[in-house]
Amino acid sequence: MEFSLSTDVVLITAACTAAILLGGIVKGTLGVGLPLFAVPLMSLMIGSTQAIALVAAPVLASNIWQAWQEGSWKASLKRFWPLMLTQGIMTVLAVQWTLSFSVKQLNMLVAFAVVLAVVSMLFKPSFSIPPDKEKWIGALVGVLSGMLGGVSSLMGPILISYTMSLKMQRDEFVGAISVIYLNAAWPLYVAMYSFGRMETVDLGYSFLALIPMALGLKAGQKLRHRLSEDGFRKALLAFLVFVASLLVLR
Repeated sequence: MEFSLSTDVVLITAACTAAILLGGIVKGTLGVGLPLFAVPLMSLMIGSTQAIALVAAPVLASNIWQAWQEGSWKASLKRFWPLMLTQGIMTVLAVQWTLSFSVKQLNMLVAFAVVLAVVSMLFKPSFSIPPDKEKWIGALVGVLSGMLGGVSSLMGPILISYTMSLKMQRDEFVGAISVIYLNAAWPLYVAMYSFGRMETVDLGYSFLALIPMALGLKAGQKLRHRLSEDGFRKALLAFLVFVASLLVLR
């Protein structure tokens, strides 16, 4: 059966809307995972850079909301400024570095980032960082997460592993990771727009994506106390491995 162009557009729009809705559910359930879920899934249907652009407004809005809720802006900025500084610089450099990459190459990078995320979440690396070494190790983490974020937007695995190693309380962790995510996201999107990898029309679609994201986030928050987090996480990891395999074979 042949589809017209308009039908294809409708199908792709519906699929991307569903991906962002499900990504919101993941974030509402686990507290993280919106771009980790939505970007690789949408990359099966549209270009990776367009998929990254579509989650711009949802990522910024959800992390601003979380950081505002926890009221941790000043403390997080003071504590993690070396990480945020090196992360922002490397993000811009990574975006510039990948300007000449083909869609296939970008998809491979996204697939690699997804596999890295799965390994990180599956094995849950456990280590502690002494307070006197936190700033320089944080700066190194910023370099690595900036490189990964600039090519795929999926800087989460490295940041989560690092912040968990600091043994913070739950509320402190959520507030800190939200501020760090936020300061990772805006350099990425500014660089993409400046280098022509994101257009004004993409921003418009991204703002529309706030609707399914908000619905998914609310549903995920309700599911959080009804589902086993361990079971949900395992199902999510299995799905991400499947999506990463499809990206490699695409």
